[in-house]
Amino acid sequence: MNKRLTVAQATIAFLKNQYVERDGVEQRFFAGCFGIFGHGNVAGLGQALQENPDFRYYQSRNEQAMVHTAVGYAKTKNRLSTFACTTSIGPGATNMLTGAAMATINRLPVLLLPGDIFATRQPAPVLQQLESAATQDISVNDCFKPVSKYWDRINRPEQLIYALPEVMRVLTSPAETGAVTLSMPQDVQTHAYDFPASMFEKRVWHIPRQRPDSTLLKKAVEWITQAKKPVIVSGGGTIYSDACDALHRFASQTGIPVGETFAGKGSVQYDAPYCLGGLGATGTRHAIEIANEADLVIGIGTRYSDFTTASKSIFKNPGVRFVNINVSEFDAYKHHALPLTGDAKVTLEELLAALGAYTVDDQYRQRVAEMNKAWDEEVNQIYAEGNGTVPPIDQAVVIGTLNSFMDREDIMINASGSAPGDLHKLWRATGPHNFHHEYGYSTMGYEIAAGLGAKMAAPERQVYVICGDGGYLMNNHEIVTAVQEGVHFTVLLLNNNGYASIGGLSESIGSDRFGTRYRYREDQSGQLSGDFLPVDLAKNAESLGAAVIKATDAASLKKALAEAKQQQRVTVVYIETDLQRSVKGYNAWWEVPVAEISTSASVQKAYAAYKENKKQQRIY
Repeated sequence: MNKRLTVAQATIAFLKNQYVERDGVEQRFFAGCFGIFGHGNVAGLGQALQENPDFRYYQSRNEQAMVHTAVGYAKTKNRLSTFACTTSIGPGATNMLTGAAMATINRLPVLLLPGDIFATRQPAPVLQQLESAATQDISVNDCFKPVSKYWDRINRPEQLIYALPEVMRVLTSPAETGAVTLSMPQDVQTHAYDFPASMFEKRVWHIPRQRPDSTLLKKAVEWITQAKKPVIVSGGGTIYSDACDALHRFASQTGIPVGETFAGKGSVQYDAPYCLGGLGATGTRHAIEIANEADLVIGIGTRYSDFTTASKSIFKNPGVRFVNINVSEFDAYKHHALPLTGDAKVTLEELLAALGAYTVDDQYRQRVAEMNKAWDEEVNQIYAEGNGTVPPIDQAVVIGTLNSFMDREDIMINASGSAPGDLHKLWRATGPHNFHHEYGYSTMGYEIAAGLGAKMAAPERQVYVICGDGGYLMNNHEIVTAVQEGVHFTVLLLNNNGYASIGGLSESIGSDRFGTRYRYREDQSGQLSGDFLPVDLAKNAESLGAAVIKATDAASLKKALAEAKQQQRVTVVYIETDLQRSVKGYNAWWEVPVAEISTSASVQKAYAAYKENKKQQRIY
C-alpha cells in the first residue's frame, strides 16, 4: 500500500514518527523544526510544515542560531532528542555551517535540511546559485560534507526512502552522531511520489549500551591494580550515557580521583572527596598536580582536546599509560591507550565488579580529599578577594554570585570569551547539566541560542546564560524567538568593551592586546586606541523584547538575579566587568605559536618562553 505525498511532506511525515528508547524509556526524537523560509524551501518544506501542525515549526531569526538552539536542546536531553533545521538555498544554507561544525565536533545530533538548486538544472543559474566551470553537480551545500557525519542530496523522490533511515541511523548512534545534512533541491521538494505507507509507521530506535571486549577489560584491571597514582579524566560521554552515578560508585569505592573536562564538568559533585575539579590548561591547581604525577590515566568519554592535555604536556610521568572508555573507537585508541570501546555506564559497572575490593593507597586517597577541601577554600578566597563593589567589577565575583544564587538543578550556559577558563576552575557543579559548556568549538554567539534550547528541553529548571559583549554582538537574535515563544531564561550580559580572552592571549604572546578593545580609531596614531564606543547593549536587548535589569556590583547583581527569576519573559541582567582581571592559571600550558622573529622585545621574550614550554610536550 502506498501513500502519495510530496518529498517535503514525506520527510515531515517520516520525522514525526521517529522515536528513541534507552533503558526502557521511550521518547520522540524530534521536538519539531526550526526554519527560515526562502525560495529554496517555502513551497516545499514550508508547505509541508504548515500541513503538519503536530510537528511544530519554530520561527528563528538567524540560521546559525537555530542550529545552536537545536544543539543546546540535544545536549540537555543527553542526545536523545533534537530538532530539524530548514533553510533556503545560498546564504541561508551556508549560515548553518558554523552550527554544523559545532554539532559534529561536540558529537551532538542535529538534522539540517537546506534547500538546494533545481535538480533539473533547467532555470540555472537560479538566484543564489554557485556556478562552477568544472562541474554542474555542485552547490554551496557541498560545503557541509566535511562538517557532517552524514551527507546526502535527494535528486529523485524515491531516494528519500533509502536516505531517511540512514539519517536516523547516524543521528541516534552514540559513536557517530553529529550534524546530518540532507540537501533538498527546491523542485524535488515539491514533486509527488507514491511512497510505501510502511515508511511512515512509528519506528523506535534502540540506543544500545555496547560492552567492552572481555579480554581488554581484564587487561585494564591489571593496569589499574598495578598503578600507584591513577587518575580519571571524565568527559562529556560520562554525562551523555547517564554514567554519573556509576562514576560516583567507581570513584568512591576505588578512591581514584576524578578530573573533569569542560564537557564532563558536573559528572561528579564538586564536593565529593575524590573530585579534583577542572583538569587541563584551565584546570585547578590540584588537578594539574595529580595529572603531572599520574602513572595511569583512565579517560571516560573524552576526546582529549588540547585544553584537556595542556597541549600534551600535562601527563608528565615517564611511565604514564592510558585506559580509554569510549563508545567511539576513534577516541578510545587515542594516546596508544588500552581501548575499552563501549558505553561508559556499563563499562564502569563491569570494571568495578572486576576490580573487586581494589582501592588506592590510603595516603593517596587522603591526599586527594584534602586537595578537594583546599581548593574549595581557595575558591572562597578568590571570590572574596575580587573587586565586587566598585564598577567595573571582577568576572570572578559575577561567577561566584551566580553560582551561590542558583539552585542545584539550575543550568548555567557558556561557550566563549574569558569566562570559560574562570568557570572551569571555579564553578561548583552540582549535577550533570548544571554546568552546560560548549568548548569543543567554543562558538561565540552560542550562549543565548543555546539558552533557548536548554530551557525548551528542561522547562522546569531555571537557565542562566553567561554571555560577553563580543558573543552578544555576534548573535543575540534568539532573544526575539524566546519572547515569541514565551520561553523564560536569564542572560547575564557582561560588558568589558573588548575581547577579554583573546586580549589576554595577545598579551601573553607579546602583542599587547592588539585589535581586541572596542575603541575609536585615533587620527594621529591610526590605531584603535581612542575612547570607548558609545554602544548601549542594555538598550539593544530591551529593543529585542527582553526585560532588562542593570547591576553595578555584587549586591545589586544578587538582587537583579532574584528579580529576574520572577520575570515571565527572557531577562537580560547587564553588568560591566573589568577587561583585564580574570583568574590566574596554574602550572599548565596551552600551545599558541609565537612569532619566531620580531622587532618587539615582548614578542622575543614570549618566543623564548614558548621554546621552553615546547620541551614539556610528550608523544603518548
